[in-house]
Amino acid sequence: MGIDPVLFSIQLSAFYPDKQYGGDRIYRDMLEQAVLADQLGFDAVSLTEHHLINILMMPAPLQFALLIAGKTHHLKIMTSVLVLPIHDMRVFAGELVATDIFTEGRMLFGVGRGAFGFEMGRLGVPLDTSREKFDESLDLLMALLTEEEVSWNGRYYRFDPLTIMPRPVYQPHQRLMMGVMAPEAIYHCTKRGFHIQTTPLSASEQQMHTQVDAFRRGKAELGHQGDHLSLSLSRVAYLARDAADQKEKIKLAHHYYGMFDNVFTGDGIVKNGMIKAVPRKMTIRETAENLTICPPAEMIDKLGIYAEAGVDRFIMNLNFGAGQSETLDSIQHFAEDIMPHFSRIPETAQMRQSETARGRHGFSQSQLPG
Repeated sequence: MGIDPVLFSIQLSAFYPDKQYGGDRIYRDMLEQAVLADQLGFDAVSLTEHHLINILMMPAPLQFALLIAGKTHHLKIMTSVLVLPIHDMRVFAGELVATDIFTEGRMLFGVGRGAFGFEMGRLGVPLDTSREKFDESLDLLMALLTEEEVSWNGRYYRFDPLTIMPRPVYQPHQRLMMGVMAPEAIYHCTKRGFHIQTTPLSASEQQMHTQVDAFRRGKAELGHQGDHLSLSLSRVAYLARDAADQKEKIKLAHHYYGMFDNVFTGDGIVKNGMIKAVPRKMTIRETAENLTICPPAEMIDKLGIYAEAGVDRFIMNLNFGAGQSETLDSIQHFAEDIMPHFSRIPETAQMRQSETARGRHGFSQSQLPG
């Protein structure tokens, strides 16, 4: 195809529309997805951090990362993202270092300022002040990870010299990823030498191109110093069996985004932890056009656009309402039918795919009819 290989990851974002299902079952489902992704040769799984709401529900991402690390062997574990303004960096830096040690350097630490007004307001860091606190928190975090006897005299932190213990082993500061959406923010963060995580959400393909272009501009200004920087992009994605399955899953995703819109750009109507779905300004047809919910041939075409644009890692968000069995099947067939078109999958990963296919289906992929 004349394009660089793309890394594929799965976003383990909890969707909790029915309290009767239970948080224990939700997190078991996510862990099962991570184990399967590890067996199939995916590059990483990503974990959100969100509190007090029933979408993207993960109040303990670092703890869950440890659980995943204990059940997998090859996966990187990415945070998408850790919300710096709600943490005390003197405590958080030590937790980050310890998590990186416990996972033997498999972590990719995405960080951000927070996105939902309801959540940030209830946690005491309204969005109109979170940018300023994030900037100071990020500077302090970098200092704590790279220096000893750090003292601080800022707006949000003031303290005498201290040293975070234990000291970093795997240089986690080099794997910090800025979670940003605005193109100018992407450009400036890239110029500072940070990896980027972004998403066009349910916006059009043009928004994706604008975000990628901003990253490329920032990287180009760094010259060779920016060669190692990567752009990870998240999008709701699902490999549908056929047109009927595609239509059903697009309807689920459209409803999911009705809740997302409520807390992201709407009034933040939340009762007993449950977000109310609101009518979308975007039509269901536009949702279908913008997201990557489609059968294999269409999926290859859509992902080709991301690959050609220069996305380094595509993060699939599959948890928008489909059942666990369907989600696992989508992950399995995506690895077998889609990833080889875009990735140079190592031989060991190909062997794991074959073994997993036999385990889930009872026969190898080469034995499937047709």
